[in-house]
Amino acid sequence: MRTGPLTRREFLQSTVVASSGVAIAHATPSGFWEQFALARGSEAVPAWASKPMRWMQLTLVEDDPAHFAPEFWLDYFKRTQTDAVCLSGGGCVAYYPTEIPFHHRSAWLGQRDVLGELIAGCRKMGTSVLVRTDPHATYDDLKTAHPDWIAADADGKPRRHWSSPEMWVTCAYGPYNFEFMTAVHKEIMSRYQPDGIFLNRWDGNGVCYCIHCVENFKTATGFELSRATSLQDPARRAWFQWRQQRLISLLDHWNSAIRTINPEASMIPNNGSGATSSLNALETSRRAPMLVVDRQARHGLAAPWLMGKTAKEFRATMGNKPAIGLFGVGLEEAYRWKDSVNSNAEIRIWVLESIANGMRPWCSKFSGTLHDERWLKGVEEIYLWAAKNQGYLADRQPLARVGVVYSQQTAWYYGDEHADARVENYCLGWYQALVESRIPFEMVHDQLLDPGRLAAFRTLILPNIAALSDAQCNQLRAFVATGGNLIATHETSLYDEAGKRRSNFALAGLFGVDWTGKLEGPMLNSYIRLEHEAHPHHQLFGGLEDAPRIINGVSRVQVNPRETFAETPFTLIPSYPDLPMEKVYPRTARTDVSCLYLRRPAGRVAYFPFDIDRTFWEVLSEDHLKVMRNTIHWASDEPPIVSVEGPGLLDVTAWRNAASITIHLVNLTNPMAMKGPYRDFFPVGQQSIKLNLPDKIEAKQARLLVADKRIELSHSGSTLTFSVPVILDHEVVAIDL
Repeated sequence: MRTGPLTRREFLQSTVVASSGVAIAHATPSGFWEQFALARGSEAVPAWASKPMRWMQLTLVEDDPAHFAPEFWLDYFKRTQTDAVCLSGGGCVAYYPTEIPFHHRSAWLGQRDVLGELIAGCRKMGTSVLVRTDPHATYDDLKTAHPDWIAADADGKPRRHWSSPEMWVTCAYGPYNFEFMTAVHKEIMSRYQPDGIFLNRWDGNGVCYCIHCVENFKTATGFELSRATSLQDPARRAWFQWRQQRLISLLDHWNSAIRTINPEASMIPNNGSGATSSLNALETSRRAPMLVVDRQARHGLAAPWLMGKTAKEFRATMGNKPAIGLFGVGLEEAYRWKDSVNSNAEIRIWVLESIANGMRPWCSKFSGTLHDERWLKGVEEIYLWAAKNQGYLADRQPLARVGVVYSQQTAWYYGDEHADARVENYCLGWYQALVESRIPFEMVHDQLLDPGRLAAFRTLILPNIAALSDAQCNQLRAFVATGGNLIATHETSLYDEAGKRRSNFALAGLFGVDWTGKLEGPMLNSYIRLEHEAHPHHQLFGGLEDAPRIINGVSRVQVNPRETFAETPFTLIPSYPDLPMEKVYPRTARTDVSCLYLRRPAGRVAYFPFDIDRTFWEVLSEDHLKVMRNTIHWASDEPPIVSVEGPGLLDVTAWRNAASITIHLVNLTNPMAMKGPYRDFFPVGQQSIKLNLPDKIEAKQARLLVADKRIELSHSGSTLTFSVPVILDHEVVAIDL
């Protein structure tokens, strides 16, 4: 365990993922097991960040000092075996007797030091402590003294707060953050010696037209601030990139300031994840020993596995460093019911998805005054179970052999204002298909495609990763040349890293096709013919043996093949009229236009020239699911490390640490699966599981961590078989080695 101070260089070096320096053969699962690297945590991660497994956040409201009971919360932290906390400190409201001018003390604070009281109580329990600050709003006195610290709209007028009109929105990119909040952070660090500062709403609220932003942006880029919203506008794109750089320099500035007081401290930015996040995930990951995934609950039409997706995205850039899953206890809708309480089942499935996908839970509670206590027991039960089984949840590495690539540059420069429709929905389609197929997998950031990072993967999926640089394409070619397999869809590689369309796919050589220059869509009433006669019993037809044709996608890239393809299992049936009904018949019953190009240059390559993944996410056609699942099996061309057969919709993840293998089975079978909140859980019956191990890895015994009982293992060569009789909400099979 590290005890000395951290240098900035050590922090920047701490994003080494588990596979770094590990040579793992793409082609053989035995090589994967034999050379598996068990990461025990980077030395650059201090103990306060690496050890805690259960976090609790208490976000105070301004009148809490007069009403809430700190002793209740300290007791709840102890009762839930919480080993790290995040406590409200300052920014919008100070909960301690600050001496910084214009740092607004709670009007109910009196002579108390609420922050100090809570920190003292937590330190007695030995918990790690972060202090939460929120710099996004301030009051009239500061605005009068420093009007240039207030965010301005496009007309140069200071911005009132949209929800609390007595407050003003601050500028995130100028002196308010770089000077005023630096002083606040240093004061908190000097007085209380917390382990770090958790930053809420620190990254601004869109374009600011204050005098500092106008001048600094012009000096840095030569552009005037634009009112355009599309990144196709050069000035808007320049602002987008300038904002990223400005916020990263702000993080560096704050880290430098607090580390003069506590060398192991760190700023922990609260920011989004995934392709559509506006901050560079690599840069934020490099600057923190842990990051917090703030996805408090699902809303609208959303799958319960979204928390797991977020976990995988953070792990893609964080490597071995802890990813913390921040969940709330209330409804998370546009109507902002911040004092609400969600159903226990909904809270529970959200947290179980987090744990099953490698995150450590962080419960966030708004207001120290309890308006509704119904959530307390459920969170306590989850935390006590996690504490009891901590040995199986710590220091673990995923056993997934499939990686799904996500691309921020594709979302920014190709998706732009339509990133959800043009980028994210393709990824969501593959995610749903993989969950339904019970295939363990990981997310892969497109800036981390070097051999060390890809070594653990047998197959990569590129869901319309349209914007790729020449260097990234070279990395993908190298992956295939050394035996890796690739599945790509639609416009993958048709644009460069800046979002400029190429004349042809950069990966045309891998796909074996050239773009004709034409895009087709939206296609109505188009189908795909299954060529059973030409390719009887083809692996791609699994589950579709009796299907002569299936629905097509909606958008298609027209391509010309470079070669004669030995396997053309799917061909195009072009669109034909859908009204009047008397006219609904195929005009062209059969073509030789392929809907899936299969090649075997070294590894295997499967290219869909249409949007099967996006269409699947929109329509959820079972036929598309089967084609996608079969394509993964065809490409991977190896027995899966783990397979689970049985009824229901399960999210299956598999892990290994130094002493065990664990298989998490989260039961998502629920009428509210795609639109929460859950009301209850619906048990599924027996699951038969196979785990493929090399002969030299010996399994001693197996337990069900939820049912809390041992199960029998059956050995057949390198394969273990066992069963789980029933799953209510989740089960974890723990195999001791």
